[in-house]
Amino acid sequence: MKKALKIIGKVLLGVLVTLAVAVLIVFIYHRIQLSNEKDLFKNPPLGQLVEVDGKKMNVYVDGDGDKTLVFLSGAFTTSPILDFKEFTDKIKDDYRIVIIEKFGYGFSDISDDDRTTDTMTRQNREALAKAGIEGPYILCPHSFSGLEAIYWAQHYPDEVEAIISLDMAVPRCYDGDEYTEKSLDAAVSGMKTFTVFREMGLVRLFITDGSLPDYLNEEEKDYIRAIASRGNKNESLQSEVKHIRDDINMIDAEPVPDVPTLMFVSDGTGTTGESWIGYEKDYAAKLTNVKLIELNCKHAVYHEKPEEIIQYMIEFINTLDT
Repeated sequence: MKKALKIIGKVLLGVLVTLAVAVLIVFIYHRIQLSNEKDLFKNPPLGQLVEVDGKKMNVYVDGDGDKTLVFLSGAFTTSPILDFKEFTDKIKDDYRIVIIEKFGYGFSDISDDDRTTDTMTRQNREALAKAGIEGPYILCPHSFSGLEAIYWAQHYPDEVEAIISLDMAVPRCYDGDEYTEKSLDAAVSGMKTFTVFREMGLVRLFITDGSLPDYLNEEEKDYIRAIASRGNKNESLQSEVKHIRDDINMIDAEPVPDVPTLMFVSDGTGTTGESWIGYEKDYAAKLTNVKLIELNCKHAVYHEKPEEIIQYMIEFINTLDT
């Protein structure tokens, strides 16, 4: 028995040593790659860096047209530019396309400030001004950034010509049990734990070609790996989660902004299901100039049904000057 236990002990020790060496190798490789990737964030291959609150924010501008469409990404989107680009490339000949990468997203810096909706909206506006992008804007928010679009229209109505909701979140979407203060604190704690694995370099191992969208080329996939390996679940994103209740309270303190609105609504997959659709319809009912289109597809509607969305978008935008 003692001999068997010794053998088992040696095997376990060997396994632990092997794992420790493997983790060390991954960590060293990760640090080398981070050093090699620094220039990507100093001189982004996509977009232009502007200074906001002492840090660099990335703004992508493309296309030509009388209307300026500002795309705002959903929470935790690794690269908003690459996430939207397949869609926006289809309409850039007709409209000026702007994609904002907030702090903590894409090639922008990571910020440790309080990431409330008013802060993010102020920074978005300053980034656009410094990039030379004048309003009014047609805001095109997806998911969580719907709160920013609503707040923007509430407080700066002269800057918002219309909102095109790409299955954007509305305040009531965050009334469930998973969005209580306790639940949000637990989510932030989980994100902080995850950053340990990111710093060890383990995140980099799981970003394989098979896990990335087919529409990305090899160079773009490398960008995604670099961005995620540097900042997946970073402090900026943690702060956004932490302040969701504050955001809802700020938005609820003001009337619903009754700007022209086109709402594309998913089937609820990836969100809260049927309740999500109900929240969207309830919000639409408060508007006087609104068109709601239900799409039988998942949450990232601009990936799922781009041609259908573009057709409705063009028709909607053409009505704005009539």
